[in-house]
Amino acid sequence: MSVIHIKSASRWFGNVVAVNDISLDIGPGITGLLGPNGAGKSTLIHMMSGFLAPSSGEVTLDGRTIWQNEAVYREIGLVPEREGMYDYLTGGEFVLANAELHGLADPGAASRAALETVEMTAAADRRIGTYSKGMRQRVKMASALVHNPTVLLLDEPFNGMDPRQRMHLMELLRTMGSQGRTVLFSSHILEEVEQLASHIEVIVAGRHAASGDFRKIRRLMTDRPHQYLIRSSDDRALAAALIADASTSGIEIDRAEDALRVQAVDFHRFAERLPQLARRHDIRLLTVSPSDESLESVFSYLVSA
Repeated sequence: MSVIHIKSASRWFGNVVAVNDISLDIGPGITGLLGPNGAGKSTLIHMMSGFLAPSSGEVTLDGRTIWQNEAVYREIGLVPEREGMYDYLTGGEFVLANAELHGLADPGAASRAALETVEMTAAADRRIGTYSKGMRQRVKMASALVHNPTVLLLDEPFNGMDPRQRMHLMELLRTMGSQGRTVLFSSHILEEVEQLASHIEVIVAGRHAASGDFRKIRRLMTDRPHQYLIRSSDDRALAAALIADASTSGIEIDRAEDALRVQAVDFHRFAERLPQLARRHDIRLLTVSPSDESLESVFSYLVSA
């Protein structure tokens, strides 16, 4: 059960502040790291993996400083966004070299097992220079897994993968998360994060913007009206009842969806009043679903704020 602890960590390059006073914990399970381009995601991952020292603050794994700590490095697997590979090596040689660098008892067996895990055994004897982008990603993944790490850090791991490869990697990460490993990945494809991560961390302009389940984050955004799609036995009568209640700020009849689009400014009051009003006016509620509680909506709200 490994936990990465980041406390008041900052990293700057000259006059550019890439990460600004961030504090958070990354624990067992799958965590998605989100942020616009240039938000500081890669810099943060590099600090967590020991490739960069924080300019201030601390980054630790189970209480041990990560920077320049060889023992900790052996517990971390990293898939960087940048290629950083040797095109003249075969995939098998690349993974084997990493197994040997970790001082494994049987590096050959470990590298073969890692290549099999990412379904790259058949191409292991081909030079990396002949690989597609997706194949390179899978070999980087094998290299990160070869020493069986308890922590896995992945920076845009799905880049270049076809749909089948993407599904296979998702299933692999789900398995690792269920085993109690600490898995963090960044992705610019929100659908991937929504499908995979049980927890998200959002970085905007180098600062920590939000943390937790994205649906809970949305409900805490009390400054933004909540959007609902509602179908009932009498949409017009329900609209008239709701517009007179202080919990709503706007109602629109969506003819294409044959439903109401409701803006609720008071989430808790709306949740109480909706069934009460429907019962009072003898209206059956057929569908009540939030229309802006997706990860895309939450991310958009956080970035715009």
